[in-house]
Amino acid sequence: MPLTELTRMSAVEAVQRLKSRELQPTDLIDAALARMEEVEPAVNALPTRCPDRARAAAVELARRGGDTGSPGWLAGLPIAIKDLLPVKGVRSTQGSPIFADHVPDRSDIVVETLERRGGVVLAKANTPEFGAGANTFNPVFGKTRNPWNTSLTCGGSSGGSAVALATGEIWLASGSDLGGSLRIPASFCGIVGMRPSPGRVARGPIYNQADDLAIEGPMARSVADVALMLDAMAGEAAEDPTSLPLPERSFQDAVRHPVRPVRVAFSADLGFLPVHPEVAAVAEAAARRFEAMGIPVDRAAPDLTDAREIFQTLRAAFFVVDKAELLRTHRDQLKPDVVWNIEKGMTLDADTIGRAVRARSALLQRVGRFFQTYDLVLTPAVMVPPFDVDTISVRKVGDVEFDNYIDWLSMTYAFSLTRCPSLSLPAGFLADGRPVGLQMVARANGEAGLLSAAALLEEALGLAALVPIDPRLGPVLLPG
Repeated sequence: MPLTELTRMSAVEAVQRLKSRELQPTDLIDAALARMEEVEPAVNALPTRCPDRARAAAVELARRGGDTGSPGWLAGLPIAIKDLLPVKGVRSTQGSPIFADHVPDRSDIVVETLERRGGVVLAKANTPEFGAGANTFNPVFGKTRNPWNTSLTCGGSSGGSAVALATGEIWLASGSDLGGSLRIPASFCGIVGMRPSPGRVARGPIYNQADDLAIEGPMARSVADVALMLDAMAGEAAEDPTSLPLPERSFQDAVRHPVRPVRVAFSADLGFLPVHPEVAAVAEAAARRFEAMGIPVDRAAPDLTDAREIFQTLRAAFFVVDKAELLRTHRDQLKPDVVWNIEKGMTLDADTIGRAVRARSALLQRVGRFFQTYDLVLTPAVMVPPFDVDTISVRKVGDVEFDNYIDWLSMTYAFSLTRCPSLSLPAGFLADGRPVGLQMVARANGEAGLLSAAALLEEALGLAALVPIDPRLGPVLLPG
């Protein structure tokens, strides 16, 4: 089979062919590396590659096997890992000059789980410095570009993963999400990115193990492939006591035998956010495809109006826990946005943090009551379409101006606070060809129902077959 056909194959099909021995892991390693040579100069998604390690891992997998009984057994499928996660023996920079030459002697639990279940790490995906920001660039590797129009940002912080999938460089890629870092690049690149419930994917060891805002999750070109990767990532780990056991029913089974949601809510703006009007229109048109299935779609949303204050406070506290020592020792090597986040956290007092925690508790109760009526809430994944790659962040949408680099992410970070699983599903395109994602959110620990509904909507929209694509040149488009 030609290498180009291998790279266009879905992850589900590739794993089936690996299991049947119709393909060998080395066939897919070779195909992926050839595709990287083709497209990397235009997009810069996978700056670190480890082919020798991947080939050795494939040999060891054949010799020793692994967790072959898992529904997420990947059977030697090459994967990419976001450069925030350490991979043993592979340069792992976090996009920071402080760690530009760092080679860890242990992988993150996420990587260990994926490798135990037959994943073969072939590359590290580019990310903003420490994952801070939703435009993927850093002083170590530079900019990652959107393959739909290489003058545009791919979003972030899991931008390298999203681009590698959209261009067919890899079949599955890991992402992480604090304020939308899985969902935003998925929306901007026309792929699927899923933020699971806290604990669904074991991680660590990290400084902030108890935190439930920063989540690891799967990214792929289709809902079925995301379900496969979530099966491969999910489960308990002794070093992460917050982790959840594997569910009795696999996530792939939920996609293969989808259950229709009974009632769906849609909100273009959550009642208080500015949104690009074309983005809102594309998202609503996609959401209303459920009505053709006989499923009511109401204009409704949980009350998240205080999400900004809660998230800004808890995010700042997160940065103090995670990065305060680097501010003391390497301030001159940190980008201004990271310095701002850490210093904001250092000004917090106990009363401010206490108010945020109490407000979040009330928010969680409101969201829980909302999901007693609705199975899903749908929104645009991002309030704007992809914009100029040289624009660091969006500072104005409509008449609303933002005084920081975070608040244009409100559509996603509001739901990060809820402990609910969410994903971005390709919804359509603006008239100028920029992709738009639909954010889909289900009740806490409701990944199976979310994936099931997403599979139904994906089939109705018929957009999954549009990727992978070759990178495309185009004019610079400014945020609006």
